[in-house]
This record gives sequence, C-alpha cells and structure tokens, in this order.
Amino acid sequence: MAFQEEVLNMETAHIRNIFGQFDCYLKKLERAFGVDIIDRDGAVRVKGNERQVKRAAAVLLQLLELSRRGNQIQEQNVDYAIAMSMENHENALLEIDSELICHTVSGKPVKPKTLGQKQYVDAIRDKMIVFGLGPAGTGKTYLAMAMAITAFKNNEVERIILTRPAIEAGEKLGFLPGDLQSKVDPYLRPLYDALYQIMGAESFQKNMEKGLIEVAPLAYMRGRTLDNAYIILDEAQNTTPAQMKMFLTRIGFGSKVVVTGDASQKDLSPGTKSGLDVAVKVLSGLEDIAFCTLTSRDVVRHPLVQKIVKAYEAYEAKEAYRQGRIQAHQNKVPRVQKRSRER
Repeated sequence: MAFQEEVLNMETAHIRNIFGQFDCYLKKLERAFGVDIIDRDGAVRVKGNERQVKRAAAVLLQLLELSRRGNQIQEQNVDYAIAMSMENHENALLEIDSELICHTVSGKPVKPKTLGQKQYVDAIRDKMIVFGLGPAGTGKTYLAMAMAITAFKNNEVERIILTRPAIEAGEKLGFLPGDLQSKVDPYLRPLYDALYQIMGAESFQKNMEKGLIEVAPLAYMRGRTLDNAYIILDEAQNTTPAQMKMFLTRIGFGSKVVVTGDASQKDLSPGTKSGLDVAVKVLSGLEDIAFCTLTSRDVVRHPLVQKIVKAYEAYEAKEAYRQGRIQAHQNKVPRVQKRSRER
C-alpha cells in the first residue's frame, strides 16, 4: 500500500470555514477517507493511502473554491462532496454552485445543492410542466417557489398561483374557527413560509392584495383558465385522479406548472388512488413534460433526516418483499389442495 503526503496551501479564513466548528468537518473527512489531515500555518498536509489522499485532497480543493466564492460551508456540502468522490464524480460541488436562482430577502443565495436538484431546476427552466418527485427535505417545493418568484420579478409571468389539497396528515382536526381564508391557511402554511423567506412578508402582502400572488386550496381551481401564470401544486400525492386531471387542464398560454409530491407520504383514505401515481403513468413520454425523481441523496435538511429517509426506504422495501412472499405462498396453496382432492 503506497503511502503519500500532499500539501495544500489555504488561507486561514478559508481553513476555518472548511474545517468547521471544532474541526468537525475535518474529522468527518479523515474518517471517510482514512487519512490524516494536519494544518500548519496555512499548509494543509494530507497523509495516508495514495488513492485516498488524492480523493481527500480533491474534496478539500472543491470546498476551498466554494469558500472563495463566498459560500458558508455546511455539513451537507461536506457529506455530498464525500459521496460524489466515492462515485468518482469530481467537481460536482462546483458544477452545482454555478447555478444561482435568486437571493432571499436577507441576501442569502438560493442555489441547488445536489446534482439531482440541479437537474430539477434545469427541467423547470426548459419544460412547461415538471413533476418533482421525492422524499421530504429534497427542496422540491422551495426550489419551485424560488423559480416562480424569479420569473415573476423578471416579468416572465404576470402572477404566481400556489395550491395544494386541503387534507389532514392522518388526523381529523374538526371544524376550524374563522372565515374561509383562516380555515385553509393552516394547510397552506409551508407555502407561506417559503414566500416570506424568499420574497419578504411586506412584498408578499402587497402582491397578494393586488391578486398577483394567490395561495389557495386545490378545490378552488375548478372552472378556471390560468394564462401567463406560474402555478405550483404542492403535496400532489394527496390528490385524486379526478383532481389531478382537473388541475392539469386549467393550464393556459404562457403558463408554467410545477407539481411536487412524495409518493411515500399519502394521507388519502385507504383504497383511494393517488392522482400523482396515475399522472406519472399516463403522462410519461409526452413532450414538454418532465419527471424529476429526487432521492435520499438529495435531502438537504439536517443529516439525520437523510438517515431517517433511508431507514424508511429500507423498511418499506423489506415489507414489500415480505408481502410478496406471503402473496406468492397463498397463490400456491389452493393449487396444491386442488391436486390432492383430484387424487
């Protein structure tokens, strides 16, 4: 096993950013690649197995360039850079970082953070209708909102329409107090949160009063034709096939549509088909419609969320396999009994 040492010259300010608080990112890199990383007055030495040293050094150089571009290095950046390095996909972080969508009201840049998210953003830009499918925390809604607000500010569309089915997440809330808007607001709160963060509460309120931004439950979409609008349907896994068909046939000229959903988190009544599942089967292959499937690797929330998503995926796959074995066994039993009776 060839031993190697590589020296990287880095500015002290960037070293603090890359290594993280209490060198937490540094320790993560050392564990992932099995190398030793030592900082001596701006000279960062990487020691260990030749192949792993090259990989670790390449990740450090990517993080250095990211830091030089003014980014605050986060744990998700480090984890993703390591994962991409293991798959021999170098410079993935730099490819992603070149894609700036907009800035939040506080000046924070909004960018895709994974290759899956970048493909999703590119599809939204190029296609008329995009389905963003994937687990929680993959940025499906947030990125779609950022693209909608950017298009609105650039006068590419005249208004933004945000909608989602008003269904409780597994529990009945009963009658809610207040007028009609107060009753539906709790279901639409995630959309408001993203709008406030990207656009600012004051700007959002002004545009909403003018009717340029509309946040409404899906039931309000029937009978309308939506021209020159950016339309986002969130939580689409909770639509019925009839609702999904109704929504997709509202689209007018100059409009762009993003449909987001997570097939693993349905709140529909048992036995009810999901409109999202049906739409994927019916519309696949149609021109100007794109389907982007994000995975647990694209989760950009707390790292624990990614582990939770993976754990549930493994559990559901195991349960599906077990149910398949049980069903196959049940299908064989009647045939065996029939043969015994014939004898």
